[in-house]
Amino acid sequence: MRLGINLGYWGAGMDSDNLAVAQEADRLGYDVCWAAEAYGSDAPTVLAWVAAQTERIDVGSAIFQIPARQPTMTAMTAATLDALSGGRFRLGLGVSGPQVSEGWYGVKFDKPLARTREYVEIVRKAMTRERLSYEGEHWTLPLPGGPGKPIKLTVHPEREHIPVYIAAIGPKNLEQTGEIADGALLIFAAAEHIEDTAIRHIRAGREKVGKTMEGFDVCPTLPIALGDDVRGLADMFRPYTALYVGGMGSRKQNFYNQLAQRMGYEKEAAEIQEKYLSGDKNGAAAAVPHELVDSTALLGPVERIADRMQAYAAAGVNTLTLAPAGFTLDERLASLRAGTDALERAGLA
Repeated sequence: MRLGINLGYWGAGMDSDNLAVAQEADRLGYDVCWAAEAYGSDAPTVLAWVAAQTERIDVGSAIFQIPARQPTMTAMTAATLDALSGGRFRLGLGVSGPQVSEGWYGVKFDKPLARTREYVEIVRKAMTRERLSYEGEHWTLPLPGGPGKPIKLTVHPEREHIPVYIAAIGPKNLEQTGEIADGALLIFAAAEHIEDTAIRHIRAGREKVGKTMEGFDVCPTLPIALGDDVRGLADMFRPYTALYVGGMGSRKQNFYNQLAQRMGYEKEAAEIQEKYLSGDKNGAAAAVPHELVDSTALLGPVERIADRMQAYAAAGVNTLTLAPAGFTLDERLASLRAGTDALERAGLA
């Protein structure tokens, strides 16, 4: 099993330390460094900055938001980042959510599965550097009846095939991801539930197109925190879990809340959402079950983290992406080193 790191969103208060974290991950042999975007910093700029100051670690978008860019712009960005990094770029895509898509980008959040499928098809076709033409429900290139003509990408990516990952949560999205992508970016993934909540749907998609799970990268992101007080460490992540389960989306459309329900936390998920949306964020955090946090993070001493890593490997995870926690840079770097120590102790290095 491989290790990655996720720097999260730029502008979250740890910017001055993030380069040091990425460089230490590079030195330790981590496989990939991901960066995210929502409605603050953009991921391509961060990834270019990290790639320029590291040597071997891959850089990946977790995610580029589909409503933010035309698919051909994403192909341009991917090709440029791959060329500049010497073939170290991974393209992660996602539809975001209704609030961001419609409120920030002004793009209707409709038919997300069909839009994602077309988007990936266009990106892949553009990256072949053939003259691009496409007829779909959501994109037509060139536009008919006008001066447009088929154009081909002028930039040469370092590699012929840049791996495409999709951030997926729901069963239908996971199945389609198995069909059309090279990897899945997962969140709030518990080793005990990941087969039922994610991998079986991905496998169904692979089988639909005559493929196995061989070569497909199951890639969940997990916070990691080192220490002996597991409950105290878990308490650090209660507000983070409450934000997603309670407030990331509307009352009727919150993918993370639905995931918590599928993991067996129906009553708790409803309470968290009710408190969060009524403005009681502290109450929402307090309502997050310890077991939910503990099962979706790597907490404790190295030995305990190693045991959890073994469980993820046994469940079918290929790349375990870690979000190293800590109040200081030294604490984050210690969490990062605990990841490689635990991987070796688990016999998975």
